[in-house]
Amino acid sequence: MVTTERRYKVVGTRPIRHDGVDKVTGRAQYGADIRLPGMLYGRMLRSPHAHARIKRIDTSKAAALPGVKAVITAADFPPDEDEERVTNFGPFVVKFRWYRDNLMASDKVLYQGHAVAAVCATDQHIAEDALRLIKVEYELLPLVLDVRDAMLDDAPILQEGVKAPESMGQGADKPSNVNMHIHHEVGDVEAGFGEADVIIEREFETTMVHQGYIELQNGSAFWNKDDEVTIWTSTQGNFGMRDTTAKILQLPVSKVKVSPVEIGGGFGGKIHSYLEPIAALLSKKSGRPVKMYMSRTDVLQGTGPTCGTYDRIKIGAKKDGTIVAAEAYLAYEAGAYMGAPIMPGCMAVFAPYKIPHQRVDGYEVFVNKPRVSAYRAPGAPAAEYASECVIDELAEKLDMDPIELRLQNASVEGTTRADGYKFGIIGNVAVLEAAKNSPHYRSELTGENRGRGVASGFWFNIGQESGAIVAVNADGTVSLSLGSPDIGGTRVAIAMQLAETLGITAQDVKPQIVDTDSVGYTFVTGGSRTAFAGGWAAHEAALDVRRLLEERAAAIWECERADVAYGDDGVIRGPKDEDGKERSFTFKEIAAQLPDTGGRVTGRADTNKTSSGPAFATHIVDVEVDPETGKVEILRYTAVQDPGIAIHPSYVEGQVQGGAAQGIGMALNEEYFYDDEGHLLNSSLLDYRTPTALDLPMIETILAEVPNPGHPYGVRGVGEVPIIPPAPALHAAINNAIGVRMNKLPMSPRAILEKTILAEE
Repeated sequence: MVTTERRYKVVGTRPIRHDGVDKVTGRAQYGADIRLPGMLYGRMLRSPHAHARIKRIDTSKAAALPGVKAVITAADFPPDEDEERVTNFGPFVVKFRWYRDNLMASDKVLYQGHAVAAVCATDQHIAEDALRLIKVEYELLPLVLDVRDAMLDDAPILQEGVKAPESMGQGADKPSNVNMHIHHEVGDVEAGFGEADVIIEREFETTMVHQGYIELQNGSAFWNKDDEVTIWTSTQGNFGMRDTTAKILQLPVSKVKVSPVEIGGGFGGKIHSYLEPIAALLSKKSGRPVKMYMSRTDVLQGTGPTCGTYDRIKIGAKKDGTIVAAEAYLAYEAGAYMGAPIMPGCMAVFAPYKIPHQRVDGYEVFVNKPRVSAYRAPGAPAAEYASECVIDELAEKLDMDPIELRLQNASVEGTTRADGYKFGIIGNVAVLEAAKNSPHYRSELTGENRGRGVASGFWFNIGQESGAIVAVNADGTVSLSLGSPDIGGTRVAIAMQLAETLGITAQDVKPQIVDTDSVGYTFVTGGSRTAFAGGWAAHEAALDVRRLLEERAAAIWECERADVAYGDDGVIRGPKDEDGKERSFTFKEIAAQLPDTGGRVTGRADTNKTSSGPAFATHIVDVEVDPETGKVEILRYTAVQDPGIAIHPSYVEGQVQGGAAQGIGMALNEEYFYDDEGHLLNSSLLDYRTPTALDLPMIETILAEVPNPGHPYGVRGVGEVPIIPPAPALHAAINNAIGVRMNKLPMSPRAILEKTILAEE
């Protein structure tokens, strides 16, 4: 349901998706579909240990196996003069050595599943047999799995040379697993808590959770004899993958081309490189193209989930409900290498609220687990789960309606976050009002062991670089070339914004994702940036087309360029002719004349928008808890969100529903379960439990549109914020149902039973 009226001809409608037929008929090409003449199949050998020194690797027997064409270890990577330098790998900043060592361990393995060698052979079965012939001698080392244990002075050190940040004061500059400390403060926190009548301080824990995409990681590469490398891979960022591969292999970016394929889900987990440079090295060594893929166990053990966390939240309020002070301590697991999303977690933790006095301290900490990666609103779900749970408890203590408390303290235009950022026009209040007035919230919930919960969430959304090329065809259609892999309908969302600008139909736009040699640099598909920034690039490319068509019409009519105007309806109008008749061309009419009046027209745009569209959401959930089993049944779920303007409402609703479903899985079932030796015990989808359609009701959506003034069509972004409210909303609902606050995720049946038994004792 959309709460505002349509104001455009194309934007806000629901056209059939451009890639729909290809996908439902099986014509769409995914990474696993790549087949090249002479292709070899690569596989990775992974460490069974969570922390061990590699003393020796013997690959001789594997290399001698008939059918094996190449074997590599970390020693086969090109040496680098400054392995300690900090550099960009795609959208991330990290030490060169750490990024390369995560691809393939050199001196130590730092988590179970850490790659140590790779082979390629004429078929995958021979490659798998060859892995068993590789002999690795390990020296086991002490390990640390919990973020709090890793911060202790006597914890095993994972990364030699890392010192505690100076900002940590006493103990700083000593070997440490704490790689980063972030501190934000506004106002006078002690004075703020002195004004409070009610103060609540609580501790929370979350676990590593995987993005749960259906398509497994894959990567194919061919290293030509002229040192040109072509890569086919399911990635969220073709240009980031190009740049990463070029840096690892020490090639100019002009020597690496990433060709697009469709991507079967990513949610942030397919930004980093895991296979592509290795496939390229195997191709160079064998002289043939190489395809690599991961099993589901490889994916769960060896790619980046979101981080586990320990969070401590303190909030103080006056009796009338005014929040006066807040403090957060956030410790995030980075896994074995830097990359924890502690910065956005610190910026988002209290963002939905105007609080005059705030202090936030965040820590990125190494543990013997996989290097974490982005996952929908990276860093925010854990931080805002903790803060929203305290907000709910505060409403209970003050005997206030939980939405009224949020409305009373809601961030508005001019509110300053803990990091000092001041909000512009935002939709926080509109979302809360829509939730308060929704049929769900106004309905009655009755029955034993049933409860209702509410929670809010915030995410920044980002802009960054995007390119677009628009070619006008003689039949009045346009070809749109983009560099953004399509996840969640971005292809059609960008095409619709182009169509709106040109005054044509969405069906007359033919969008395609092209390789890295064929369009301007484009940042990753992620951060809810693609419809925002890609749409802006398409809009500017369309304006370029409009200008060129005005010039062409002026030449045809032999009049001054200033006398010709391109209307938003797609009609070009000029001065009256000699007989006083109106002169005009429809888009199709002038397109048909282009070949004979100077040639066809192509518009281009390369943009780098640093603005964004902050997004807010509020979710409402009703549950019933079985006191004998601890199972939580979701009875009804409503997600309210401000997308700015919903370009394609069906896609927006789908993104909101998908984010809510993943947040529900994070809240109730999903977790990385390790034993004391660092072995992941649930490394298959039989044991790693993601929610299915049988576990969820139909998720109702309400889109409370508050246009973003920093975008030509008011776009804010959609895909990140809906994953944030589910966990705290379910926390509140479970408490309302059985009177127990679950301050650790997941709130699984086992955890609920353990907590209720303890409460009874």
